[in-house]
Amino acid sequence: MAADPTDHWTPVGVVFENHPIEIDGVNPWEQSWRSTNEIADVRHPAYPTQVHDVSVYVMTVDGRDILFAAGELSNGVWGFYRPWPARSEPRSA
Repeated sequence: MAADPTDHWTPVGVVFENHPIEIDGVNPWEQSWRSTNEIADVRHPAYPTQVHDVSVYVMTVDGRDILFAAGELSNGVWGFYRPWPARSEPRSA
């Protein structure tokens, strides 16, 4: 059986746009995001049969890179995800 591509990401949470959420203790809405040019397949935490394609980003806080995936799951509602197992750098192309 092939591996499920959504197994590489674990949900952090779902929030309305610009509402606080923490990824490694940091609110991403208060930081600059850099695209890694990667796309992640993720499951909606409340509706696991829904699979979404979201972008992968890095934000640098106090010299530390935090890798995460984020995307608008529905109008104004954003999902945030962390790599699983945890990794701090984008994969090589």
